[in-house]
Amino acid sequence: MGICEGRVAIVTGAGNGLGKAYALGLAAEGAKVVVNDLGVGTHGEDGATKGAAELVVEEIRAMGGEAVADTGDVADWDAGKRMVDLAVSTFGRLDAVVNNAGFVRDRMFVSCTPEEWDAVTRVHLRGHFCTSRHAVDYWRAQQKAGNPIDARIINTTSGAGLQGSIGQSAYAAAKAGIATLTLVQAAELARYGITANALAPNARTRMTATAFDMSVGEGEFDVFAPENMAPLVAYLVSEQSKKVTGQVFELKGGNIFLSQGWTDSPNFDKGARFTADELGPIVEKLMAEREPAKPVYGAA
Repeated sequence: MGICEGRVAIVTGAGNGLGKAYALGLAAEGAKVVVNDLGVGTHGEDGATKGAAELVVEEIRAMGGEAVADTGDVADWDAGKRMVDLAVSTFGRLDAVVNNAGFVRDRMFVSCTPEEWDAVTRVHLRGHFCTSRHAVDYWRAQQKAGNPIDARIINTTSGAGLQGSIGQSAYAAAKAGIATLTLVQAAELARYGITANALAPNARTRMTATAFDMSVGEGEFDVFAPENMAPLVAYLVSEQSKKVTGQVFELKGGNIFLSQGWTDSPNFDKGARFTADELGPIVEKLMAEREPAKPVYGAA
């Protein structure tokens, strides 16, 4: 038996890349999976990968697992409800939502259009909201009915959101929002038996293929394989992770670590109101004393 035996999980954007690896990995660990994928391309083009969700379902069933396909838009409020209802009607319950769906519209900030900005923040931020919000409604109703809840929300942030990325202002802003959303969800939802954690994958996907060189030498361990992330997702979906919440995980190959979020740095207290002209050397001293931030991706 796998560590997710009997658990039911929704995985969004599961037709390719990381989402597909998550869905297959969860099924291998005994979970029943709702495989969601809208069938769009890396820039949100309609129909670019039509039928992807159904193909992953076929793979899961071929390995002896249970899965059902969903092709709804994760950022559509009603589609989120239908996804949760599909999980419950098909498998009798829902234990986890893995928010993975998204796309990019890489553009320097000076060239980014309102339409591109809205499209990216919609699929990532609103997409993380809709399905999870309906799942929380389901879990709260179950708790009120006297049924014990041990549920999971697993979000997808990014190194771009944690430290910034040149040419990805909309994507980075949305991913930063998701990291903070995770902290709020963890704090608010613990009373209902729901944990919330986030992943910042470092893996080869359709979105990274055009932006980064993630090739490895022949015969070397493929540190960028999407499948490397799947065991962490399975662990977070499982009952074993019950005490883990409010965390942001980064993983590259076999190297896992927790991200350190915004926290207080060295400070200077004058004990009275500052004057504008005295702040320069004080700020410079504080900047010199603090731990240096990770550099923005793509910065010189």
